[in-house]
Amino acid sequence: MIWAAIVVTAAGCYAVKLLGLSVPAAMLERPLVRRLAALVPIAALAALIALQTFADGGTLVVDARAAGLAAAAVALLLRAPFLVIVAVAVVVTAAVRALTG
Repeated sequence: MIWAAIVVTAAGCYAVKLLGLSVPAAMLERPLVRRLAALVPIAALAALIALQTFADGGTLVVDARAAGLAAAAVALLLRAPFLVIVAVAVVVTAAVRALTG
């Protein structure tokens, strides 16, 4: 059963890739398509961050992860390098978890 799911998923991925390659080049050059192509990854990443930060199963949770995200946002506003932003988020999340138990 697992191998059937793997084969169906692989075939689906190939079909989606083939569909993307069959789109005419003139359609890809439209300004709206270019704008959407630039914004979709940003929106998907923002949604993933929101789900991983504020969701626990089907419930809304505000815990140490939210504090880490807020600290990362402050570091980002201060134009810190990426690794510093990640380190700040990790340290603040760990500190809040240590203090709250």
